[in-house]
Amino acid sequence: MLVRPRSLAAGLLALVTAALFAVLCVGSGEYAMGPGRVVDALMGNGSAADTFIVRELRLPRAGVALAVGAALGLAGAVFQAVVRNPLGSPDLLGFTSGSATGALVAIVYVGGGAGAVATGAAVGGIATGVLVYALAWRRGVHGFRLVLTGIGVTAALTGVNGYLLTRAQLTDAARAVLWQTGSLDGRGWDDVTPLAVAMAVLVPALLIGCGPALRMMEMSDDTAAALGVRVEPLRLALVGGAVVLTALAAAAAGPVSFVALTAPQLARRATKAPGPNLLPSMCVGAALLVASDWVAQRAFDEHPLPVGVVTGLLGGVYLVAILAAERRAGRI
Repeated sequence: MLVRPRSLAAGLLALVTAALFAVLCVGSGEYAMGPGRVVDALMGNGSAADTFIVRELRLPRAGVALAVGAALGLAGAVFQAVVRNPLGSPDLLGFTSGSATGALVAIVYVGGGAGAVATGAAVGGIATGVLVYALAWRRGVHGFRLVLTGIGVTAALTGVNGYLLTRAQLTDAARAVLWQTGSLDGRGWDDVTPLAVAMAVLVPALLIGCGPALRMMEMSDDTAAALGVRVEPLRLALVGGAVVLTALAAAAAGPVSFVALTAPQLARRATKAPGPNLLPSMCVGAALLVASDWVAQRAFDEHPLPVGVVTGLLGGVYLVAILAAERRAGRI
């Protein structure tokens, strides 16, 4: 395994940043605690009240943020490497829209609780991934064709989601809109357990089993095939793993936008290394989402924002800045 010192340092810095913001998030709230008290409570040395608040009430939310951010960062890096396009992300390829459709069906027609909504989101995201891949297939799947198919499916699902919202009762519609924004409010360990189990299997498979071959496939399909890579089975495995991570992340916290798009780009600029940068993207994704959650909790003390609002604003500003830089460089 090739280890680049700058990539290792960037990944460690992202991990430290994620841990720091996780501690700050756990200490935020009406019952505020400093970082020292939070660490004491985590280590079992705090008071009974501090330990209960930290471990039972606030730590699950931070854990969900870290897991969802890491999953989205890894999925975004895989998609961008497979399609060889920096705009290739679950947000633009239709998978988060599919998760939203599944969740809306569960809210409007089933009327179930959080478990039914999470199941609907996971099923909707995975089904959309199968649909996009099948529509893009033509003696194989080309990255550009996958992007165009995903954009078309996203447009169609946007209309479907709008129709489902018009069919919902007022309370269900408000609940659905909040879910579509992406929120960590009220999340616990049960919400992230399916994602954690999937990550325990898929992260080693993607990093170790598919990472080296993905690096070769980034050059071109013909080059990778000449080097002995079975391109189509590898692409199917990569897309399948990334779709599952995206769908389960949406099931845990809703379709949090722009993390999967932004994290791999930030990781690439931090490491300045070629290749997909899968592990640094995971670390940056976790840090980005937990930092956004801290901002969302503290931006308006009386009315905390859903974390998806913050990631959307940050991601939109970042995307505009990148486009402006590319335009100044004469590349667009």
